[in-house]
Amino acid sequence: MRINTWYISSFFISLIVAIPIITVFTSFFEDTSNYFEILKDTFLFEYISNSLILLIGVLFLTLLIGVGCAYLVSFYDFPGSKFFKWALILSFAVPAYIYAYSLTAFFENYGTLYSIIKSLFGEGNYNKQIPKFDGMFGAILSISFSLFGYVYVLTRASFHYQSQNLIELGQNLGFSKRKSFFSIILPSARPAIVAGLALVAMETLSDFGAVSFFGISTLTTGIYNSWISFDDLVFANQLSFFLLLFIFALFFLENISRKKAQYHTPFRGGIKRKAKIKLNDLHALGAFLICFVVFFLSFIFPVLQMLYWTIIFPKNYIDLNITNLLLNTFHLVLLTSLILIFFAFLSNYGNRVTRSKLLSFLSTFSISGYAMPGVILAVAFITFISWLDNNIVKFLDLNSIKKVFIGSIMGLIIVYFIRFYSLAFNGIKSGYERINRSIDESSYLLGYSKFKTFSGIHVPYLKNSIFLIGILITIEIIKELPITLILRPFNFETFATTAYIFASQDLLEAAAVPSLFLILIASLFILITSRYILKD
Repeated sequence: MRINTWYISSFFISLIVAIPIITVFTSFFEDTSNYFEILKDTFLFEYISNSLILLIGVLFLTLLIGVGCAYLVSFYDFPGSKFFKWALILSFAVPAYIYAYSLTAFFENYGTLYSIIKSLFGEGNYNKQIPKFDGMFGAILSISFSLFGYVYVLTRASFHYQSQNLIELGQNLGFSKRKSFFSIILPSARPAIVAGLALVAMETLSDFGAVSFFGISTLTTGIYNSWISFDDLVFANQLSFFLLLFIFALFFLENISRKKAQYHTPFRGGIKRKAKIKLNDLHALGAFLICFVVFFLSFIFPVLQMLYWTIIFPKNYIDLNITNLLLNTFHLVLLTSLILIFFAFLSNYGNRVTRSKLLSFLSTFSISGYAMPGVILAVAFITFISWLDNNIVKFLDLNSIKKVFIGSIMGLIIVYFIRFYSLAFNGIKSGYERINRSIDESSYLLGYSKFKTFSGIHVPYLKNSIFLIGILITIEIIKELPITLILRPFNFETFATTAYIFASQDLLEAAAVPSLFLILIASLFILITSRYILKD
């Protein structure tokens, strides 16, 4: 009976998380308004083509930056290499939309660069000589410098654990360093690189803040406009369906391309750890400059730009209720983290004690919610609640539930739960994989119930996993924009939504203060997690 309780609990948790995904697919077959016909003949092709151009540009740039930096800090010893190993992950603290604000504020007419040149060389018409990073190019740069950390972290981990045997094999075959890199080192790191690029692809296709700021029409902005401007939830879900097809197609193509390739080290006798090559003179300077430029552009540049606006316009800091924004943000963080970790534990333990294939499949399907853009999840959630209200609630002659779930803290936390359930579930699952099942069996023999085994043995053992998951969820919620923007209660703001509202009103100097606080808070949590992320 107790096993059934664990099974039912896990089943319903997975089912609830999977509802928005199911909603998107079922909405594809429903009738839409005339907006579909209008869009089909006008902007639909533009949405798709812009999404593809953005995706290709970001994937190319993140591949170049992420793999290049990972290679330098993994294989070479040069001044600053230990510093850059962790400093480069600070790019995670700068959301793409804040990077977009910084890029525009610095290079716009009479912007920061203009002020610097004017102070150095006096009055002059410098605007014509200052390059403009806006439109598609600006979006590609903003998203790339914000997301290359995914490729860097995973590729660096793969490079770090590569066997010296492989490198020595290349040397014995007479390969140059360049040929060894392209023929041996890079192919063996392919799974990590592809995993990083897959995460970048999902985040790029789901980006809302940067593309809307630069005025680029993508599938994500199309979904938002379908709902906000035309009140057509069905068509918003149909556009979501196309966007999900993009994401699933990426994984399918990569699977096909891999075929039966093997990436494990075939040598017997274990892995021979590599020693870093010490660089001298110009080579050391070159490696240092590459890492420094990436670190400066991805982190120092946006921080300095936001700091500059904050110092120049102190009134924006005084007028902003920082305490209220902090309380709102951490209110969401605390509630969501506690709920996510509790239910992720419940679901994982249910899978562990029941060993059900159906439950395992449903759990795997439910965590794909992380691949869904925040704007899709928000719209799918509103669609489901509207359907529930119009069909079930009205039939039972109950009060409307829309106000309870839409435009409320509860609705916001539920969608956060669905969006970040994958982080919590996989984090707990990876911890559980280190606990031998014989420990559970010994516990039962000693008279422990399943609940006591769960609370007395599993939870204490996985406390480090809980800590890390909590920090990762905190970072994600602090940066999250579209879900919060769509579902937040009236007059309830976070650092992310406040910065976006000011920027959308072309008040970039006012957006600087919330943006700066967001970056600094996220940086603090990223530095705490760096000991886990970059563990050697």
